[in-house]
Amino acid sequence: MSIEAITKDYAAHVEGLQRSYEKALAESGFDAVVVHGGAARRRSDFDDQWWPLRATPHFQHWVALREPGAALVVRAGRRPTLLRVTAVDYWEHANAPESEHFVEHFEQVALAAADDAKAHVPGGRVAFVGDEAAIAARWGIEAVNPPGLVAALDALRVYKTAYEQGCLREANRRAAHGHSALRRAFFEGASSELELHLAYLAVTQQDDPETPYKNIVAYDGNAATLHHVAYARRRPGEGGPRTLLLDAGATCLGYCSDITRTWVRDGGDATSAVFRGLVEGVEALQQRLCAAVAVGMPYEALHDRAHDEVGALLSATGVVRCSAEEAVSSGITRAFFPHGLGHSLGLQCHDVGCAVVKPRADNPFLRNTSVIEAAQVFTIEPGLYFIDALLRPLREGGGSGRVDWALVDALAPFGGIRIEDDVVVRGATGGGATEIDNLTRAVLPEGGGAA
Repeated sequence: MSIEAITKDYAAHVEGLQRSYEKALAESGFDAVVVHGGAARRRSDFDDQWWPLRATPHFQHWVALREPGAALVVRAGRRPTLLRVTAVDYWEHANAPESEHFVEHFEQVALAAADDAKAHVPGGRVAFVGDEAAIAARWGIEAVNPPGLVAALDALRVYKTAYEQGCLREANRRAAHGHSALRRAFFEGASSELELHLAYLAVTQQDDPETPYKNIVAYDGNAATLHHVAYARRRPGEGGPRTLLLDAGATCLGYCSDITRTWVRDGGDATSAVFRGLVEGVEALQQRLCAAVAVGMPYEALHDRAHDEVGALLSATGVVRCSAEEAVSSGITRAFFPHGLGHSLGLQCHDVGCAVVKPRADNPFLRNTSVIEAAQVFTIEPGLYFIDALLRPLREGGGSGRVDWALVDALAPFGGIRIEDDVVVRGATGGGATEIDNLTRAVLPEGGGAA
């Protein structure tokens, strides 16, 4: 999808943001808000290295720009004012924006230095939204990230506009190239985890700071570490790795994709066949969960259904020696599937606004507790892992007889499985069903599985 095709909806996106911000300002008692884009940060007080800028999401909601010191002034009845620092610096140079489509929609002011923005802070009651409280103080703004206003602005990000959905679609397309390339490399079996990570960046043409999160590239037992980013540098030995779990996304104009696939090589033995069946089972149940999405359903109910599905898979493959219902009610499934089913997706990988209500105590890591509605975008990512620290209490407890520990020990070197897609909720159809747009399967139809 071309940037031009995405940005045709940008004007409507900005107009909607202006109306929503005016309403949020009025309800929270402010005349204006300064949304700060972020400032450069030192990696350490003991050297002169700086972290790459991660722009403030509230700023990127308006402007796809990663320039230190940039800020946006929003007030009722006026075009927003975009403040950009244009000082010449022969040591550092800000990232050029991927597109200049935003320029015509703002009053632009060029600043010789970041603190020159103080002269452009309007009168009245002004709020500051951003990470830099010290900057707000220098500019004479006392209300920094006022909770009521920030909550209202976060709520705007629950529903994605046509422009945002276009960005998310393109982010999925970019990531899909990387996943396809690494799938081929995995089955060739010659690359280290680090080499695969670097290959992914090369194929997607995004450097580490541009990615939504640090790529998770995990061979075999490393897949049991949910956020494995300590890439092994040694190439696999003879025969190559048996499994690869790849959780990696890409960005487009600040918006994220978040995709996971697990692949397994056929080792020709009975244990490999069982693990391959588990991968295929997670792939199938993940697609059933995608099909079960319904407007009006609490996302936590979909998470509960995922545990029912995982319990059925564990029972059918003989990993547990009890019914699916007993595997769920006794807590066994939570030892094999410890994380939440998914989360809101947008300017942040774990986007805001959909976890305002706490989940039940037995779902402590669920990041989406909203009621599903049209225009929401979220992930669906069931998993099944062999994590010793989580299985040990089960092994040593009174219910250990419900698990085939010999089979678990044989499967543990394969690490784990996760399959993840990004979906847009389109809404209920005339017949009452809910239509979704699976952004990931549109560009990466193959799920997890074997060669």
